[in-house]
Amino acid sequence: MDELIRVENELNQAISAGDLLQASRLLDELNPREVTEVIERSPRAKAAVTYRLLSKSRALEVFEMLDPAVQGDLVHALRDDEVTGLFSELDPDDRAQLVDELPASVAQRLMLGLSAKDRAITTAILGYRSGSVGRRMSPEYVHAHPWYTAARTLDDVRAKAADAETIYTIPVTNDVKRLVGIVSLREVLASDPDATIGELMSEPEYALATDSAEEAARTCADHEYLALPIVDSETRLLGILTVDDAHQILRDAEAEDVARAGGSEPLRRPYLSTSIFSIARSRVVWLLVLAVSALLTVQVLEIFEATLEQKVVLALFIPLLTGTGGNTGSQAATTITRALAVGDVRTSDVWLVLLREVRVGTMLGLLLGSLGFVLAALVYDVPTGAVIGLTLLCVCAMAATVGGAMPLLAKTIHVDPAVFSTPFITTFCDATGLLIYFTIAKAILQI
Repeated sequence: MDELIRVENELNQAISAGDLLQASRLLDELNPREVTEVIERSPRAKAAVTYRLLSKSRALEVFEMLDPAVQGDLVHALRDDEVTGLFSELDPDDRAQLVDELPASVAQRLMLGLSAKDRAITTAILGYRSGSVGRRMSPEYVHAHPWYTAARTLDDVRAKAADAETIYTIPVTNDVKRLVGIVSLREVLASDPDATIGELMSEPEYALATDSAEEAARTCADHEYLALPIVDSETRLLGILTVDDAHQILRDAEAEDVARAGGSEPLRRPYLSTSIFSIARSRVVWLLVLAVSALLTVQVLEIFEATLEQKVVLALFIPLLTGTGGNTGSQAATTITRALAVGDVRTSDVWLVLLREVRVGTMLGLLLGSLGFVLAALVYDVPTGAVIGLTLLCVCAMAATVGGAMPLLAKTIHVDPAVFSTPFITTFCDATGLLIYFTIAKAILQI
């Protein structure tokens, strides 16, 4: 890592000084993955210069590794003939992702530069909605029929290996392309050359092209499949989702959830190559929403202004109570969102989840409330300690229940559970917690 940082710094200095020969020598010291990291961390203009210094063979390899948004930036900086060559060399699913990052006029020009076969394949992928696995599948695969022998299948693998996305998992189809089985290359290699694929194949697991890409990727990753067949509504084979693409989909989904849980929209490109305006835009909407929702807390404080005037010490505990409620709700929301993502919890489990979270929240409230009661009673008086203790108990139970329910509600109405982000739940628990606090205080302290 230290060596990469050194080379990157020297490369930036060489490009800034206009010493392109030295910059080219420095790039030769890096492998394609390291060059990709350097380009994705560079501003657009410098990234384009760096890319142009690569040899033709390395340039294609690096381009395929780049984030689609960065690929889109480079397309604008390269000559038409360079772009056309790169676009035609990409896999069809990678082409589809790049098209999503380009203006319609540029995308159309690149599509017209493809061969009729490549254009038809890419257009078919683009026909599926964004977010579906059909948009991320590869239509380039090796398949077999049940009546094929192992020897013939191996001949097909050798003939198509150069163009196929993967050869290690081989879907088996009938004469009308319906998926009937799956066989691994290992099984074919280890079998008798005259054995039929029908004897070797096993029951296939698959996903519909219209299914969520994240759900299909989760199936592929959880079962450790090297590739998952993708079919249409009549189980006709359309393509495959490879394990590396599945892991990339899951990484993208996790990055999106983390961003939204933190109260912002996910960046669509590496951080250092994202403009300041784009970063600000990704955050400002949520900040405005949260600022407006925080007015609930202000309204609650205004309602109980007279109560605070009679017992000023109550104001000292507001940060403790609101912070505890917000953190408890956030913990529950994060746990349930993760459980939904990995399939541990379904929306039909709502009552089980709520019952568990009420119990968890009550247990946490008893522990924190007991501690709060003792400390407040020692420093102030027993009635004040009772108010703090009971409030912590009620707030923890309420916040855990709300935090657990929000992701399930989001899933039910087909909204990303991460949209009900941590700041949103925190704001809700703040306002509700204050209502509980002042209600208990008025009842116990008779104010």
